[in-house]
Amino acid sequence: MAKETLSQIDKVWKPELYKIQLEAPTPKPIYCDTSVDQRPNFYDSAYHGIMDHHKSEKILEGKPDGSYLIRRSPGATDYWTLSLRFGRKTKHFKIYYSPDKGHFLRENFKKFDTVHDLVADGLVDFYMRIHAGSIIQQINCQTKNCYEQSPYMTLNRRKLRALSNELRKSSKLSMFNDDMSTTAITGAKADDPLAMITDVSDCGVLPEIYEKNHNFKTHTFKGLNWCEFCANFLWGFTSQGVKCEDCGFVAHVKCSEIVPAKCVPDLKRLRGIFGVDLTTLVTAHKCKIPFIVKKCVEEVERHGMLQEGIYRISGFADEIDALKMTLDKDGEKADMTGLAYSNINVISGVLKLYLRLLPVPLITFHSYSKFMQSMAHKTIGEQVISLRDAMKQLPQAHFNCLKYILEHLNRVASYHAINKMNESNLATVFAPTLIATPQHMTDLSQEINMLTSMITNCNAIFL
Repeated sequence: MAKETLSQIDKVWKPELYKIQLEAPTPKPIYCDTSVDQRPNFYDSAYHGIMDHHKSEKILEGKPDGSYLIRRSPGATDYWTLSLRFGRKTKHFKIYYSPDKGHFLRENFKKFDTVHDLVADGLVDFYMRIHAGSIIQQINCQTKNCYEQSPYMTLNRRKLRALSNELRKSSKLSMFNDDMSTTAITGAKADDPLAMITDVSDCGVLPEIYEKNHNFKTHTFKGLNWCEFCANFLWGFTSQGVKCEDCGFVAHVKCSEIVPAKCVPDLKRLRGIFGVDLTTLVTAHKCKIPFIVKKCVEEVERHGMLQEGIYRISGFADEIDALKMTLDKDGEKADMTGLAYSNINVISGVLKLYLRLLPVPLITFHSYSKFMQSMAHKTIGEQVISLRDAMKQLPQAHFNCLKYILEHLNRVASYHAINKMNESNLATVFAPTLIATPQHMTDLSQEINMLTSMITNCNAIFL
């Protein structure tokens, strides 16, 4: 590692934070020495029954920091109250419990298995804010809105530069020469490639065309861990931070909020391909179209274009499930040829299943209204122009895949005299799969009309 890299990390790594955490007060429950009516089975003897804050403050008066009791405030129905001693004062907090989530302060806050863990985490947080305030402020000054200088960039520079180079090459070879290039999507000038691609030969920063949100989940870390964004200690005992399930990036919750959408998925972390976010899959596999989509389309165009009811008639469910498991396990090595699956409806069924299980449909929730508004125009020409604008709302991976699917369905429809699947029939089959329709909606006639127009006019849309 370069000398300047080490010095950058030294400036932000503060081992004092770990020492300060060890000095924080620990939970000290104050048990009730009298019988209590209707004590919840998820609270122990630290529950004191119905009690107002004046009485709880008298019980906790003079007790050391970390002392606490649980009570039911008079008139409370859906919550309990935690009375906690800290800073020589008694603080009161509403707390909630549900069997599937545990104990928590608010719905979007950390969840804990026991009240003891909740109190321990809170005491650490209170103590750190007071005694580590200057360090935390320094962290914020060093990292806020400064992604390129963060240890995450420093420690992952080689990985990021490799992906940047891959994207630059693929962009030059394909994106600028596509029927509808990235220029059409971003609005950048066609004669100015630097408007879309940043030179990364020196700094290793990802090109502007790359965007992939991190898939952050709250995580409980074992042992000593630190944030990969600010390089500082993750304090607490449970749910200390978040971890990206796609690339493994670890961060404080607050740090994760200012990290740009530059997740570089690790293929080793992907559990199969079904149900995986489309952008994550194509980035991990370094491709424009998911291999499963290409393989299925190629097989259908090789053996199914003259098959009556292609995509409408379902294959055997057990064979579709078996192929799904094979694809999840073997990936691109899976055999999908006619020798392995003589029934082409199994292949078409797997393609529909893959698209249906995407967490975000090809026509995304964000772009849905834009696509639907395009049908308000009276002439086909106006609809085509509006649909082109709607396509600009899609993430790059969704745009590429949707274009590939629509062009395939247009070719299938060209044989409708034989396969009995015209544009409207295909749109009826694929509308619930491709479009992010609201769950309560049962009448998809407008969506089918819009998708029919896209299949019919796809060559004009993707000029």
